Amino acid sequence: MNKNLNKYIEYTLLKNTATEDDIKKLCSEAVRYDFLGVCVNPIYVATCKRYLAGSNVKIVTVIGFPLGECKPSIKQSEARVALADGADELDMVLCGSKLRAGEYDYVVRDIKWVVEDSDKPVKVIIESATLTDEQIIKACELSMKAGAAFVKTSTGFIGGGASEHAVTLMRKTVGDRLGVKASGGITDRATAEKMIAAGADRIGTSNGIAICK
Repeated sequence: MNKNLNKYIEYTLLKNTATEDDIKKLCSEAVRYDFLGVCVNPIYVATCKRYLAGSNVKIVTVIGFPLGECKPSIKQSEARVALADGADELDMVLCGSKLRAGEYDYVVRDIKWVVEDSDKPVKVIIESATLTDEQIIKACELSMKAGAAFVKTSTGFIGGGASEHAVTLMRKTVGDRLGVKASGGITDRATAEKMIAAGADRIGTSNGIAICK
């Protein structure tokens, strides 16, 4: 059993029903349980910056979320605003339609425009549950080529969440060159431990407290 599981957790609240009171509660709980970070929509990055002042909790936000089907310039602009608001890390959604079409130069450019414009780590969400093994491998390879810091399994909004198989394949592909974030459907400690054993460095979950208890 991992005794420091809290330091893997990015405590997540990405629902469009979330209010500022909900974000305040998220931040308070993240500090209390000493989670690695919180993951919120871009509109709440500056809010988290206020509530997390003086803490070590990272502020993670999402870019091109949840579909990833906007132009690279839009993702780049969204990332710039998020960074200016105080984001510590960016989780951007890969353009799945271009990956499936074999337009790999586009996929690399899409990621690179965010990576090269950021002085903070960028994670690429590949939506692994919707991809074949070959596509998962290719998405990881393209993310490495574009200079990303992590690959991430899922948004949690589309086509299923993380699986041990996907995390294992992602870790095997990126080796020690990139981090791996497992996210989507991780609701209990046993599942979180399995993801870590499979190779995950981070766990994205809205169930952080239940997992740590």
